[in-house]
Amino acid sequence: MDATTPPGWPEPVRPPGAPDWERTAVAWLFDLVPPDYRSHEVLRRYPVLLARFAGDHVAAGLAAARTGWRTVRVELADQLPPDAIEAAMVAYEREGARLAAAARGVDVVAGALRGERWVPRL
Repeated sequence: MDATTPPGWPEPVRPPGAPDWERTAVAWLFDLVPPDYRSHEVLRRYPVLLARFAGDHVAAGLAAARTGWRTVRVELADQLPPDAIEAAMVAYEREGARLAAAARGVDVVAGALRGERWVPRL
């Protein structure tokens, strides 16, 4: 992040106004969704719509990670050894953190695609 991007701006995406920034935003957004989404021309044509799809997909993944974290101990305690349960908890935590960061990134990129400009506050 630099002074021209809001907190949560994803590293692979160039700052708004930089050459090809929208191309980098679209590439990053497509990396967040299932590969089959690339076959939908409407998502290539309208990056704001792609951001919407990516936001929905990331939110669903985050909800699934949170549910898994809350329930894995109870639901699989009799089927997995304790160290596997603990490893699963760590994996859910890491995935949750990654998806939460991605959700923040989608929000700020979507805003920039809609023409919103971020102004740093003192």
